[in-house]
Amino acid sequence: MVNYEFDGTYAGYLTGLFECFERKEWEASPIVSHSGPRELFGEVRTVVSDPAKAKRVQAGLVKRLGAEKAARFWQNFLSEEAAAWRVGYRVARQVFLSGSQVLENYGDKDVLFFSQTVKKVSRERHRIKAFVRFAKSADGLYVATVEPDFNVLPLVVSFFRSRYADQPWLIFDAKRDYGMHYDGNSVTEVVREPVNGTSDRRNGLALAWDARNEQVERLWKQYFKSTNIEARRNLRLHLRHLPKRYWKYLVEKQP
Repeated sequence: MVNYEFDGTYAGYLTGLFECFERKEWEASPIVSHSGPRELFGEVRTVVSDPAKAKRVQAGLVKRLGAEKAARFWQNFLSEEAAAWRVGYRVARQVFLSGSQVLENYGDKDVLFFSQTVKKVSRERHRIKAFVRFAKSADGLYVATVEPDFNVLPLVVSFFRSRYADQPWLIFDAKRDYGMHYDGNSVTEVVREPVNGTSDRRNGLALAWDARNEQVERLWKQYFKSTNIEARRNLRLHLRHLPKRYWKYLVEKQP
């Protein structure tokens, strides 16, 4: 097996797919570059991200599948799973050789795995949209921290930009140490830098918070309690729709 070591970007991933076709190395395994020592079996080939090659691959996928189905490869990539990345290469090869009907062939184990991965990422995207909770900082920035299983922030930016177009916000992925910041006009990616001092680290970030946050949270908890019908409580159903790993985001679930 040949390991295609790339920079971790989708452009780098697609560049690797391009070179996979060039070299006819169909069992190539895409891996992210690391500065430390590697403990891998097989040959390691360094893939230099090439926007032109990546665009050619993406254009080819769109031509054969349409934009909506081609986007599934982007979602599969955002799973950050090595097995999903390898399967993505193999499924893409089938698409280029046989056409769009490949994605409907669930009897193929690669296509089935690919489809299941895309569904998992899509499910996480919908949950993050539903369970994000913002707190207001002293300078008027609305901040939310999340730790999704998959790297879904790029998939929810347009939703939050449309829904909260009139206020600046930051959604920060504490698991991956980066976030998306909307300033009222455009969205930019930000990364966290070490901060000295003793400022409050609520939500995992060093920020000064608006003094009214506690009042708002208290009101929300009272509202949630008043609308809850204890006699109709169904914890099993509740957990099915709201897994415990999301509770730490929700004000109403805090003591």
